[in-house]
Amino acid sequence: MACLFCSIVAGDIPSRQVYADGHAIAFLDISPWHVGHTLVVPRRHVDDLLGEPEALTEIAPAIAATSRLLVDRLAADGLNLMSSTGAAAGQEVFHLHVHLVPRFAHRPGLRELFVREKGIDLDRVHRQIVGD
Repeated sequence: MACLFCSIVAGDIPSRQVYADGHAIAFLDISPWHVGHTLVVPRRHVDDLLGEPEALTEIAPAIAATSRLLVDRLAADGLNLMSSTGAAAGQEVFHLHVHLVPRFAHRPGLRELFVREKGIDLDRVHRQIVGD
């Protein structure tokens, strides 16, 4: 079975990309928890953090740059960073990825992290982030 995120990296599956560099790309999650929920993935296939821990170091600059971009462009009050390793931890796509979830003062705290906002217009959010 082909890897979904490898297909996105290759451009075979469209995405709402917000950042890219030589080691990683970042794109909006198609089923976001909150406005601006973005995934950062390495360009090369890595199953998870435990398989190749150095992959996290490789994508760290993309995580930092994307985090700043999201907070600045969306006027977020904070941001959660999360990654799951293994099915028991909730990993659904077995290609290393880091969730960046902008957070806003009107819905603070970890309890609200996994309560999905309804009616998020991904195209509008994408335009707001990339400036198109």
